[in-house]
Amino acid sequence: MNQKPTEEEYAGDAGEYIRLVPDGNIIDILLAQKKQMTELLASLTESQAAFRYAEGKWTLKEVVGHIVDSERVMTYRLLRFARGDQTPLSGFDQELFTSPFESWTTAQMAEDYLAVRQSTITLLSGLPEEAWSRNGTANNTNITVRALAYGIVGHELHHMGVIRNRYLS
Repeated sequence: MNQKPTEEEYAGDAGEYIRLVPDGNIIDILLAQKKQMTELLASLTESQAAFRYAEGKWTLKEVVGHIVDSERVMTYRLLRFARGDQTPLSGFDQELFTSPFESWTTAQMAEDYLAVRQSTITLLSGLPEEAWSRNGTANNTNITVRALAYGIVGHELHHMGVIRNRYLS
């Protein structure tokens, strides 16, 4: 849980996110992110959460919803590969996964985020050592369980940077 994936463990855009992850225990990093996100969501007004920094861009709520739903998808892939399932998995259209969040409150966003993040932490904490190096194909790309876990963290880091720079500045 402390070893970053090597470049042989992933391809394509995954490296963009994995490179953002600091050194350290991945579970500790996930826990720190959980604290940071819940504090952010608790601090927002509904008006701030509905803010969109430009025409055609997601609202802050939609960005958080995207983070959560992407984690769901990545964790599903991670579970399949960790258990040894070699069935190739398809990609997903991220635009389809933002539609319900406009009507959600920040409290609903926080509840959803916490449920998904805790599930991710529980899954990763229970993986046997050998599962971390197992791999599979998702969206026509070969990737390991370790790379998926680091990708989840890096994806949130990327979007938290966008939130800080575009939504809260």
